[in-house]
Amino acid sequence: MRYHDITKDDMKNGEGLRVVLWVAGCGHACPGCHNPITWDADGGLPFDREAEDELFEALAPEYIAGLTLSGGDPLFPANRSDIAVLCARVRQRLPDKTIWLYTGYAWEEIEDLPLLDNVDVVVDGRFIQAQADPLLHWRGSANQRVIDVQKTRASHTIVLLDQN
Repeated sequence: MRYHDITKDDMKNGEGLRVVLWVAGCGHACPGCHNPITWDADGGLPFDREAEDELFEALAPEYIAGLTLSGGDPLFPANRSDIAVLCARVRQRLPDKTIWLYTGYAWEEIEDLPLLDNVDVVVDGRFIQAQADPLLHWRGSANQRVIDVQKTRASHTIVLLDQN
């Protein structure tokens, strides 16, 4: 897997103060995407041991709520196995931190992925420029959903995260 940046102390990409890993690779190519530089799966830098150490160091403080995975698309097929390993490591080492994942895939396309066992929230769906709204919480366009993964899996119906 490759990545473009690790953002520390982020307040825009999920609940609380977060660390964001911006991965490389996205096949959706949504018009109006805020981060098209991340589409190229061969772009950025290798997510190596040094990058993982930096990520865990940034996640360590108590005031950090958790990790957000964005990009690109963390669920770009070439990223899935590495994202699964990373989510499992975060869950094992930092069980009180939440894991948010942004993807252009609809929930219905990804709901059976085992890696979601370790994810708390998925923001799903392609960015649709005609539905863009800067007032939306944690998403760029109105079609996207902020899904509570574990409640959704338990109830077998989509449960949106309470955003109030």
